[in-house]
Amino acid sequence: MFLGIDVGTSCVKAVVTAASGEVLAQSSADLSVSRPQPLWSEQAPADWVEAAHKAVLGIDAALRGGVQAVGLAGQMHGATLLGSDDRPLRPAILWNDGRSFAECVALEADEPRTREITGNIAMPGFTAPKLAWVRKHEPDVFAATRTVLLPKDYVRLALTGEKASDMSDSAGTLWLDVAGRAWSGEMLAATGLDERHMPRLHEGPDVTGVLREDVARDWGMGRVPVVAGAGDNAAGALGVGVLDDGQGMLSLGTSGVIFVANAAFRPNPAQAVHAFCHALPGVWHQMSVHLSAASCIDWAARACNVPGPAEFFALAEQAGAASGGELFLPYLSGERTPHNDPHIRAAFLGLGNESTTPRLAAAVLEGVAFAHADGIDALRGAGTRIEELCVIGGGSRSAHWGRILSSVLGVRLVYLHGGEVGPALGGARLAQMAATGASAAEVCTRPPVRAVIEPDPDLAARLAPKRERFRAAYRALSAIKE
Repeated sequence: MFLGIDVGTSCVKAVVTAASGEVLAQSSADLSVSRPQPLWSEQAPADWVEAAHKAVLGIDAALRGGVQAVGLAGQMHGATLLGSDDRPLRPAILWNDGRSFAECVALEADEPRTREITGNIAMPGFTAPKLAWVRKHEPDVFAATRTVLLPKDYVRLALTGEKASDMSDSAGTLWLDVAGRAWSGEMLAATGLDERHMPRLHEGPDVTGVLREDVARDWGMGRVPVVAGAGDNAAGALGVGVLDDGQGMLSLGTSGVIFVANAAFRPNPAQAVHAFCHALPGVWHQMSVHLSAASCIDWAARACNVPGPAEFFALAEQAGAASGGELFLPYLSGERTPHNDPHIRAAFLGLGNESTTPRLAAAVLEGVAFAHADGIDALRGAGTRIEELCVIGGGSRSAHWGRILSSVLGVRLVYLHGGEVGPALGGARLAQMAATGASAAEVCTRPPVRAVIEPDPDLAARLAPKRERFRAAYRALSAIKE
């Protein structure tokens, strides 16, 4: 058996899988996000470790005792700054933190080859601009920083005592030469750092250490190997068998991601497309990233006094797609692809006396779909052909939303059994590869298909005018943002 641990934004999830790939058990422990100032988003690294322990201990002891290896996945881009004693110097700055926009501009000016080296435009969500912000605004903290780790890699340090990372997660720091799959001295120097501040780099299935004796004892496990793992999106892709060139995935978690595997490095930074290493050697991927997806559902449900997401989806379906003039722009935390705009904020437009909660719910589902349509257009602009996407994440539970997304994106959506497990499954699969020597093709197979949704041309036509209004609304809001 194999254990996958996903250090997410809203929770840490743990899953145990069998050699057959079957998910035998899963457990999770909630996390909270601190927003002490506008644009800020932070978490305490100790909370990740505590939640990881809680999630693992939520799995039956008999299953834990049979685990042969552990794989880690996690939220990308988070800046965890450690001092000489390996303790955090401040709260971790998360992927959806937008405070470092000015530092992005300065970084690209200081290192004009940034986009060439990294394959990406400098964005506040990436790790390097966060360190540039700390260097400017918290110089004492920066001077005391000895190591910078990503969230899952801080958990790795707590579990194994080792400082290591994988290529897919590290590609999101803006310090990696993504084509060369190595730290870039030029990019590190641009933020006042060098390789001594960085963890060792590994490919996803590589063993990076073993469980510490005390952790193994507490978990009722042997001192089993812990593999490098992957960033959450790459891990999620492995969980649904997205390995080969052109295969794609739609992740509807806190954020929304369209992920496409590539046999070669194919960047398109001009439209804020992410080009990163995949979790397997010799494979890369592209992503369009939307900072708010299922988080819009959670927020709107609370704002409309709806008990939860399931009830919210039911209200939206009751109203029906394209049922009214209400428009929702899903920019609760800014936006990445294609706008690279941390300052834009969400809005409801077109409200009238006839507006109802069901129609507002319908507008939220449509707005997230329109944002993803902007993203898929950017991917296609990079020469990527997309005809089918596997769907994962909490948003995969709504078939009604799937019909809207499929029609707006113009792609077939494939829903898989176990697709809601997400990145933790990919972590477990990487652990299995390390423990057994099996290949990715043998382990990272696509789960059985649960449902398929084809684009509805009639629905696409009815939603097309609202999408045009959506694009015009972004331009208008962008002109008046704070």
